[in-house]
Amino acid sequence: MPNTTYKIQAIETIVNTGVLVIVRLDDHDEALNVCEAAIAGGIKALEITLSTPGAFDIINTLATKYADKDVVVGAGTALDPAAAYKAIGSGARMLISPNLNPEMIRTANRYQAVSITGAMTPTEIVNTLEAGTDIVKLFPTNVTNMEYVKAVSSPLPWAPLMPSGGVTADNAEQWIKAGSLILGVGSYITKAAKIDGDYSRVTESARQMLFAVKKARAAR
Repeated sequence: MPNTTYKIQAIETIVNTGVLVIVRLDDHDEALNVCEAAIAGGIKALEITLSTPGAFDIINTLATKYADKDVVVGAGTALDPAAAYKAIGSGARMLISPNLNPEMIRTANRYQAVSITGAMTPTEIVNTLEAGTDIVKLFPTNVTNMEYVKAVSSPLPWAPLMPSGGVTADNAEQWIKAGSLILGVGSYITKAAKIDGDYSRVTESARQMLFAVKKARAAR
C-alpha cells in the first residue's frame, strides 16, 4: 500500500525532472523497449497510453522493476474511474487524460496517484484545477504555441501547466520561458529509433531533452 509520502514524492520527481515522456506506440515490445531506453537516458516520468497494446502489462512491468528507482510510471488516456482504478491496480502512480472527468480525478486522489488532466481554455483550466487535478495538461499545444501558454499564464500564474504536443529539445526553452511547469514529450523521444531500431537514439534524445529543460530553467 502507498505510504503517506507516496504522492508527494511522485510529484516532486515529475516536477524536478521537468519532462514527462508520452509513450503511444502500436507494438507492446517496442513500447517497452522505448520506455527502458528513455529511463536509461534519465527520464523519471512515463505515460503509457492505454491505446498501446498490453498497456497494463507494460505499466506493471515497469512499476515493479523500478519501484525503488524513483521512476513514476503512469497511465495515459485514463478517461474514467474504471480505467483509473485498473491502472492504479497495475502499479500506475500517475493518471493522465486529455479531458476533464472529475470522477477520474477523485479516484486518483482517493488512492494518492498524481492526476494530470487536459484543458485548453482559461475556463477549462480553472475548472480542472477546481476539480482537484495536480497538473494541467495544456492540450493540444501543437495547434497553439508558446505565445498561447504565455497568454494563459499571465492571468493564471499559479496554474501548473504541461504543454503536450510539438515539444522538442530545440524549443524546450521557449516552452519553459512561456510559463510551463513541465513538458510532455512524445515522438521526439519515443520515435527516435523508428528508422533503424537503434534504441540508443531514444536514450540520447531523452538526455538532450533533459539537458534543454535544465538549461532553460537555469536561464529563467
